[in-house]
Amino acid sequence: NIIQTWTRIESDNPTSVLRLPSESELLNYHTKQLTGRDDPPKMASSTVSFIIIIITTVLLSSLSSQLSDLFPSNNPPPFLGKHSHPIKQPNHHQLYRYETRYFSQPLDHFSFLDLPRFRQRYLINTEHWVGPSRSGPIFLYCGNEGDIEWFAVNTGFVWDIAPRFGAMILFPEHRYYGDSMPFGSKEEAYRNATTLSYLTAEQALADFAVLITDLKKNLSAEGCPVVLFGGSYGGMLAAWMRLKYPHIAVGALASSAPILQFEDIVPPETFYNIVSNSFKRESSSCFDTIKNSWNALRSEGQKEDGLKQLSKTFHLCRELTSVQGLSDWLDSAYSYLAMVNYPYPSNFLMPLPGHPIREVCKKIDGSPAGSSILERIFNGVSVYYNYTGEVDCFQLDDDPHGMDGWNWQACTEMVMPMSSDQNTSMFPAYDWDYSAFREGCQRDFQVTPRPRWITTEFGGHDIEHVLKFFGSNIIFSNGLLDPWSGGSVLKNISETIIALITKEGAHHIDLRASSTEDPDWLVEQRANEIKLIQGWIDNYRKKMKATFEI
Repeated sequence: NIIQTWTRIESDNPTSVLRLPSESELLNYHTKQLTGRDDPPKMASSTVSFIIIIITTVLLSSLSSQLSDLFPSNNPPPFLGKHSHPIKQPNHHQLYRYETRYFSQPLDHFSFLDLPRFRQRYLINTEHWVGPSRSGPIFLYCGNEGDIEWFAVNTGFVWDIAPRFGAMILFPEHRYYGDSMPFGSKEEAYRNATTLSYLTAEQALADFAVLITDLKKNLSAEGCPVVLFGGSYGGMLAAWMRLKYPHIAVGALASSAPILQFEDIVPPETFYNIVSNSFKRESSSCFDTIKNSWNALRSEGQKEDGLKQLSKTFHLCRELTSVQGLSDWLDSAYSYLAMVNYPYPSNFLMPLPGHPIREVCKKIDGSPAGSSILERIFNGVSVYYNYTGEVDCFQLDDDPHGMDGWNWQACTEMVMPMSSDQNTSMFPAYDWDYSAFREGCQRDFQVTPRPRWITTEFGGHDIEHVLKFFGSNIIFSNGLLDPWSGGSVLKNISETIIALITKEGAHHIDLRASSTEDPDWLVEQRANEIKLIQGWIDNYRKKMKATFEI
């Protein structure tokens, strides 16, 4: 009753953060309930203080759980694959011409069982390739967790620089995504844990290695250097492939690659702190409104017909059955806005203006007088979900824990701890709870995560020492506005392990196509990348020439 009463009192003011009662407030409350008096008798102070300690502990646990229920810690990390889709517009093919081919891959590279094979899709362009006689390089983009055509048309940097290098362009698709489905279809591939068990980063890297080795052999191009590219998860794959297969690729550009976002390497609150700071730097009032909105959201959802009212306020196509779906929808908007907070208009995830977080905060802060906190929030997120104004109603994800490829990877080996700090984050506070995460994975996929496998397989702890003595020719590029930058390599490790950092950059902005709107710092960043890549290729050719002469 105490908890319900205090929650009701605080809920009457939804624009404030749900707070705990002070000791004096609790003391007065209990005194009045037990004695009918407003002032506590002195002789009862020790007893009441003891009661306060017990009730405060219970109250803190209850109120914290009410908000953290809106923001569970077992959601998969927000990478970009959920936004990928097949490319159907003919203008993309006119801009980036490629041939679509398929390669027969083993289902399991690490077994000698007679298992079925599958067709891996890859895109290839040899228009500017100078061929084997001139050791023409091969630019290989490590396919991400989505349709490879979508990543191909959103990686303009590779297409922009290929002519100057005389390079072949190769975009192999990641297994279990796009058209590269084992067992003949997505339905069969995603049927259960047994059929999904071959969806791992190790198998994907082996696919890339086998494909490029076979292709080079068929083209008599064994002497042609391979340069790896990748952004986000693809950037992680590019860095890992350079480390695991140094004889196959001469170097890797790993853009926005959070290879340290595992175990206890970086603080779990890092991601959401960076997202929050991106909003706070635009407007402290915008930050505060979002921070306070979670309590308003929860309070409204508890009212009679509250879910109906929320559905109306946020123009949802179907009435909510719980607040959780709406909370996840808002979280996704804020997180992805921070990732694509580019200085110019883009159409990467959604049609967005330049500096989209700035525009979101303008909408929140500039809402008409008398607007409720949730109406302000809706005005803000509409910049992300409906900047064009063409959407009449919004459809939330039906099953965020469904049989999805990236959810599977997050539940097996890509275990990236996340939390939200009460003092620094605009999101509801919660701690990383591996037990809850594990239970969710066991429920959804009947598997137990291996949180230490990635760092065992690819490293991560003591990364400076490892990369300095065992790695070379990797560029880790990051923009500090990108929330994933906190899990990447942010300083030079050696003369050949280079970190290129931009203060105003967002999620792998350097891999985007060049534009007249590019700021000077981005032009300079790409120039440095081109110079380093040219150095890798030149050194490789010199060594090959010296070996041949011997």
